[in-house]
Amino acid sequence: MQHSLPSLNALRAFETVSRHLNYRRAADELHVTPAAVKQLVTKLEVSLSIQLFEKKGRCIQLTKVGRSLSNDLSTGFTQIIHSIERVRKQSSRKCLIISVDPSFASSWLIPKLAEFRTLNPELDLLVDASMRVVDLENDNTDIAIRFGVPSNSRFYTQRLFDERLAALCSPIILKGSNKLSKIENLQHVKILRWDLSEFEWARNTQRWNHWKYWLEQVGASHVTPGPGLRVNDYNMALQAAIAGQGMIIGSLPILADMIEQNILCNPFNKVAETDLGYDLVTTQSSLSNIDVRKFVAWISEKVR
Repeated sequence: MQHSLPSLNALRAFETVSRHLNYRRAADELHVTPAAVKQLVTKLEVSLSIQLFEKKGRCIQLTKVGRSLSNDLSTGFTQIIHSIERVRKQSSRKCLIISVDPSFASSWLIPKLAEFRTLNPELDLLVDASMRVVDLENDNTDIAIRFGVPSNSRFYTQRLFDERLAALCSPIILKGSNKLSKIENLQHVKILRWDLSEFEWARNTQRWNHWKYWLEQVGASHVTPGPGLRVNDYNMALQAAIAGQGMIIGSLPILADMIEQNILCNPFNKVAETDLGYDLVTTQSSLSNIDVRKFVAWISEKVR
């Protein structure tokens, strides 16, 4: 007698949780809420009449059956991904998939992509503006552009920009009662803070988004930043800064066009030189793809 398969969404949710052993991180990867992921896993356990996870203190771990199912599903999903990859490569229309940090995409890459598309009209581009960490060796992503990429000899990595950070604001704020003639004036201006602590990969870079740390780096540790708005999305913070709602710690290389167009200003001329930067990453095998090489050559020229 043939048995019906459980929901594919439930199987995918279980396999993702089994890799992270954390509902929140699995939800980030699947772009849903932790509650939705947990509900899908529970439905799968009910449909199979078996427990797949068990609690260990405040954490979860796989049961013996859960571990076996996780291994099988990981193999199965990998085979599906590779099959889809082969089908895509057989398509008559070529597509280059680029995973990009959303702030880099909206502030720097997207405004410049028209030129690349004009030079390569036969090529479709898919820009995946997402904070999730992609698996370049197993996903169908060709290139990733990320902030603060750790060294890894398995990949081809090219530094695009060394990060340089400044306190930026809208000209609207400069016209206010606080003229911002010196950095001590920061105490009287609303500031914008953003937080990426929910992403484990961002913990090494998060310190540069803290005003206290930035002030220390520019020799102004005596200044106490004022109150303001806190968000968990950099683009949201950037839009608030453009609208005159406060000052933001911003990337000079990424926001150079906005500064040149007087959309944002750097009133203190204080710059923190960081040990991080924006890096292009791809696999060594992807470099054999002429379209990948075209994009790498083009973006190398744009950042020069």
